[in-house]
Amino acid sequence: MGRIVVTEFVSLDGVMEAPGGGEGYKHAGWTFKIDRGKEGDKFKLNETLNSEALLLGRVTYEGFAAAWPSRTNEFADKFNSMPKYVVSSTRLMIFPVVLGSGKRLFGDRTDKKRLRLADSKTVGDGITILIFQRAGEVANREARESDNRSAIRADRRC
Repeated sequence: MGRIVVTEFVSLDGVMEAPGGGEGYKHAGWTFKIDRGKEGDKFKLNETLNSEALLLGRVTYEGFAAAWPSRTNEFADKFNSMPKYVVSSTRLMIFPVVLGSGKRLFGDRTDKKRLRLADSKTVGDGITILIFQRAGEVANREARESDNRSAIRADRRC
């Protein structure tokens, strides 16, 4: 059985935004300003060499795709050769209960993120399953599928 190992770069106060830079955040690249030392570098190298694939969010993937192909060393070679899987949808199972307190899914946000509902259904004792995609992604996928269907119909007419 495969395992999923999650490694997050997190500040002492819980911030995970733009640790590698490039996202327009005022502290972007904050992890590069703190020396990991030889032990930290070895930890990251061993972690990478023992991985079989990368599971990334869309923004992280886009940053990696722009940066890593031009790099060469043992770490970069492994990163570049591994399959990459991109998380492109948010799936929520909303249970019919009010808890009143606890950590929130998205926490405080300074900006809004527009999502489009791609699918929904209710199961069991009123649990609602909602599948969201980034705004524009559903329309783009539907347009591609429509174009593909049109191309198939055109090929059949020839």
